[in-house]
Amino acid sequence: MGAAMRRIQAGNVLSAFGLGFTVPYLYVYVAQVRDLGAGAAGAVLAVFAMAALVVLPFTGRAIDRRGPLPVLVGAALLAAAGALGMGLANSVATVVGAAALLGAGTAVMQPALATMIVWCSSTGTRTRAFAMQFFLQNLGLGVGGLIGGQLVDASRPGSFLLLFSIEAAMFLVLAGIAATVTMPRSPSLGQTPRGERTKGGLRALLAHRAMVQLCVLGFVLFFACYGQFESGLAAYGTEAAGIEPSALGMALAANTAVIVAAQFLVLRFVERRRRTRVIAWVGLIWAVAWLIAGYAGLGHGSQAMATAAFITTYGLFGLGEAMLSPTVAPMVADLAPESMVGQYNSAFALVKQLALAVGPAVGGPMGASLHGPYIVTFVLFSLGITLLALRLGRKLTPAQDHPYLVATTRVVARHEPERVVEAAA
Repeated sequence: MGAAMRRIQAGNVLSAFGLGFTVPYLYVYVAQVRDLGAGAAGAVLAVFAMAALVVLPFTGRAIDRRGPLPVLVGAALLAAAGALGMGLANSVATVVGAAALLGAGTAVMQPALATMIVWCSSTGTRTRAFAMQFFLQNLGLGVGGLIGGQLVDASRPGSFLLLFSIEAAMFLVLAGIAATVTMPRSPSLGQTPRGERTKGGLRALLAHRAMVQLCVLGFVLFFACYGQFESGLAAYGTEAAGIEPSALGMALAANTAVIVAAQFLVLRFVERRRRTRVIAWVGLIWAVAWLIAGYAGLGHGSQAMATAAFITTYGLFGLGEAMLSPTVAPMVADLAPESMVGQYNSAFALVKQLALAVGPAVGGPMGASLHGPYIVTFVLFSLGITLLALRLGRKLTPAQDHPYLVATTRVVARHEPERVVEAAA
């Protein structure tokens, strides 16, 4: 990696470390430590997610007009203010306001960092760069959660203030690192008249059928996996399979361990194959994972067998995630026209946030009470991932689907939406 990419990846791990430090403990902090009740805690978590949905539609245009660096610095400062405000808050209004700042800041970081990776990588290095980003994010979240868990004490509010202060410091360090990055390549900002950019941005993206199909595929991916981890799948495990709450922590640890161990082992396999075929394999792996979860809850085996099956389920999800990280994010970048990389990254981040908002709302009640239908539903969703991936493959050029075979260029796929091409003709 070059100096710029090293600093970008350092920013990735810092932002993940800061989030892992506090996000798992937000509910306990608001409901118990500040004694504001379960309703206020639920509102904080909802506002944290909704803030992302509010700011992401505007983030991409800001990145493409101003560049990702100032956007990332601003987002890091906003997140730092939200984290510090959360540690000092003592009323419903102040914790909700702090959650809005923290949620908005961390949401904007994602497409800004992704765009920086695009502009600091080439066809030959982009796949590995995004794999490294995913690896460091999971490592940061895991280490942050582990250290944070050792520091928090519900009987000592000061321990949470320390936690949020350290998180704020991490975001400030991220802003400082980002401010020192010299981008080796800069987007051609300002070359398109502002009126044309405003008129064509969203319309051009929606007219790009391959990108729309990728967004649909992304929604199903995040809905069927991340949207179930801490809601539907956890509820199913405790209610249907009789899994102890401590075993859920073991399952999540197994998920992270598989990602960390497998990320670079599967990278060579992924690089040499069509991206959409890799995603199709992920759908099949996750279908098997859901079937194993079905056995854990509906197979009437011993609790030890159910626990082992449940941990295996989370491990298989981790294997699929390790295969997705070097395929989906680079594909978004390679589909984007050069002047709209930020908008494409932001649009995909928005799809992810929508899936993470809808997933728990649908999966939670089903996992708790409709055990059989819950498993069948998500087995079908996983098989749907395979079908959607294969269908998307027919829309992509060889450079977009299998860049390993294509000569290195700065922008692999300057694929213009169909209507734009027709207009030019």
